Amino acid sequence: MREQAFLPARQEDGIELQALGGMQRHDRDGVEVFVLLGVHDKRDVLEETTHRLEALHRANEFLQVLRQSSVEWGRVRAFHMDEYIGLPPDAVQSFGNFLRERLFDKVPFLAVHYMDGDATDLGKECLRYAGLLEKYPPDIVCMGIGENGHIAFNDPPVADFNDPHAVKVVELDAACRQQQVNDGCFAELRSVPTHAITLTVPTLMSGRYIYAVVPGKLKAEAVFNTLHREITEAYPASILRNHPHAELFLDVASAAKVDLLK
Repeated sequence: MREQAFLPARQEDGIELQALGGMQRHDRDGVEVFVLLGVHDKRDVLEETTHRLEALHRANEFLQVLRQSSVEWGRVRAFHMDEYIGLPPDAVQSFGNFLRERLFDKVPFLAVHYMDGDATDLGKECLRYAGLLEKYPPDIVCMGIGENGHIAFNDPPVADFNDPHAVKVVELDAACRQQQVNDGCFAELRSVPTHAITLTVPTLMSGRYIYAVVPGKLKAEAVFNTLHREITEAYPASILRNHPHAELFLDVASAAKVDLLK
């Protein structure tokens, strides 16, 4: 989930995902769905799109597109959505560190607000960050969807569509922690932190626009659940269907279980 960041609404043209190739546009229960294609021939699509989207699965190319865009960064105040608890301050797995290295230190933001997963009082840290979000409400949310359907670190056991909190501490479920190993962030499951700070579902949904970038075959089941299952906390990303301006960007692999390419 490392492609996550908040940007102001007036800058949405900076997310130039069309650079990845052609798109097919579909509507599914209020969510605009874009399938990223490399060429028109279906056989070539499977080969070329897979090649093009492999790197995006690591999120680096998504952030590179942002860096190369024409966004007026001096007007942008950025947040990130979640942070592990208990990692060393210089840990490469820290979402704040990842985004700092690949985006936040690369362009001249108006301001960047980091979560402190090593705070002595995590309750106070959640309140501090919630206060910033109340003062500077997000306009654009760029997110991913986890293999278990989570958005930010709102895993099915802790997701609450009516959460009274803006930011909270959560325990990560087994599927979420295993994804961090699958993504190459940690060498083994026991190294993955068990808890994190996350923005809650209502905070994410408060953004005026939501762009969810969800490539890769390991996300196919989550994409299907997002678009076709009941809108419930068992499938946290399904709540996106209730948002008036949510767009979902897929590749052929992640769209494999939904009838979009037929």
